[in-house]
Amino acid sequence: MAEYRPKNRGLERVLGTGALFSTAYGNVGSSIYYALGLVAGFALGMTPVVFVIAGLIFAATAATYAEATTMYPEAGGSSSFARRAFNEFWSFFAAWGQMLTYIITIAISAFFVPHYLGVFWAPLGESPADIFGGIFIVIVLAVVNIIGAKESAGVNIGFAVADFMTQVGLVLVGVVLVLDPDLLVRQVDFGTAPTVGNFLIAIPVAMVAYTGIETVSNMAEEARDVGRTIPRGIGLVVLAVAVIYTCLPAIALSAMPVRDGETILGLTKEQGGYADDPILGVVENMDLGVLQGAAEIYVGILAATILFIATNAGLIGVSRLTYSMGQHRQLPELLRALHPRFRTPWVAIIIFGAVACLAIVPGQADFLGVIYAFGAMLSFTIAHAAVITLRVTQPEVERPWRSPGSLRIAGRTLPPLAIFGGLGTGAALVVATALDLRVVVSGVVWLALGIAIYVVYRRRQGLSLTETHKVVMPKPVVEHEVEYESVLVAFEDGDFSHEAVATAARLAARRRRGIHVLVTITVPSGSPIDASMPEQEARAASLIDSARVRGGRRVTGHWEKVRPNQAGRRIVEEAREIHARALVMSLPPRRTGRSLFGKTLETVLSERPCRVIIDSSRGVDGRGKGA
Repeated sequence: MAEYRPKNRGLERVLGTGALFSTAYGNVGSSIYYALGLVAGFALGMTPVVFVIAGLIFAATAATYAEATTMYPEAGGSSSFARRAFNEFWSFFAAWGQMLTYIITIAISAFFVPHYLGVFWAPLGESPADIFGGIFIVIVLAVVNIIGAKESAGVNIGFAVADFMTQVGLVLVGVVLVLDPDLLVRQVDFGTAPTVGNFLIAIPVAMVAYTGIETVSNMAEEARDVGRTIPRGIGLVVLAVAVIYTCLPAIALSAMPVRDGETILGLTKEQGGYADDPILGVVENMDLGVLQGAAEIYVGILAATILFIATNAGLIGVSRLTYSMGQHRQLPELLRALHPRFRTPWVAIIIFGAVACLAIVPGQADFLGVIYAFGAMLSFTIAHAAVITLRVTQPEVERPWRSPGSLRIAGRTLPPLAIFGGLGTGAALVVATALDLRVVVSGVVWLALGIAIYVVYRRRQGLSLTETHKVVMPKPVVEHEVEYESVLVAFEDGDFSHEAVATAARLAARRRRGIHVLVTITVPSGSPIDASMPEQEARAASLIDSARVRGGRRVTGHWEKVRPNQAGRRIVEEAREIHARALVMSLPPRRTGRSLFGKTLETVLSERPCRVIIDSSRGVDGRGKGA
């Protein structure tokens, strides 16, 4: 009889190209709501040119991430690439740069939420209300992430689509109403307005608008058919942002042109400008007639919502990155400690959330933009260097997708886009550091602090600074072989039913089939998928043992961790993989809303790969029913 052995899959591969694109664009698209004003404050009439230059560097960076992520489809981004290409120290260095990026994402996104809500109450868009409002948002979301509230991917994707369509709409309306190519050319006085120094520093600041590409890499372990979905998802993001971020700055400067060496697009609220809410400024300076008021309210609400989601994404990123770094023993155990009740990295969320609040306090958006660019350019440069190195040291490793083009140097075939991207992000890192004393001080202090923590911790643990030492995580409790064409019994989050096992046993007895029990454990969105959950894991093991007692020696089983609302899809996938002849589930004891069966069971019924038997012995009528 053919047999199947369950694997320790880790993350469920359920995300397609659309989901990857929508999630990544949700992060990339949010940054235009503050990046446009920050760049205009430096680049003035050269703002569209700056975004084009940054876009070219971004495209090269996207190609680098696509190649490396398809080679090693694991969460971590540049940190993971550096571990493969160099060693653990450089992996930490890249991860510490990512950490800075996440912290500033939290700070700058939260800081700009009140600015867009100022469409309802003007003082919110000014100091100190914006500072207090931003800090309040960070605190609220930190509490939410510690509790581990479920994150609705569907809602986030919906807002990302609405965001993209809104930006497309602004471009189309702007082309008709305000775009003036002659004016865009006349308002440039390069060398004076802007100065060469401001123009150069504007380029790394513009890269702030493109840094969400790391999101796709961090979702790689959840992607289907990595060799195709990852490059396609990244390619769609590059195409979308290239169109929006090339056109929207031109529209904005046509509506708010440079006059006397300044544009209201780059001035703060106190100065009578729109740097604090640039997209709202674009809408206010288009003559939309009777739609003007409604358009301003719509953009204000959408922008605030997108930035709120981006703030939450930053906190989730901090929690996952901290846990991952702790797993590789890059940070002390305290920082990756999970809350005893909610199983979320609460210490990391509190500490790094507090750092984000401190970054908001000065109320300096331009500084947040430049220091954000510092962390992002550091990670991007290491990523480019890693891909180039991997081409030299590991040419034999399979690359499901390769960066276009090839450059032969000293007998080695190197990726030209990675070289161009590395030079671009490296130069941007130098410029951001050299032209702003605040970045020199803050960046050096941040890196020195991280290196000190890493060195002291590793030395105290007796570990090498360059070797990888990963914390051993428990595997699924059962490694028994599973018979193909078994009867699959699925339980969610320890919700066991003796009747369901008895039903499966009767079905299996007819043709002497095996029974396999799958127990799913839901991991909160704010926690890494492989977070230790001893109580839930022990409960799952106990359920499988109970099923063995009830069903006999032909019963096998294992547990798997899933993200919120993904249990149904995982159960369907398991049924297909073992060619299950029947799938037995129970009605959940607690159902909310109008759903009779609950989210998991409804997913299974809609995608059922075989006969599904629903045990409703705990239901209102006490009778088992088949579907």
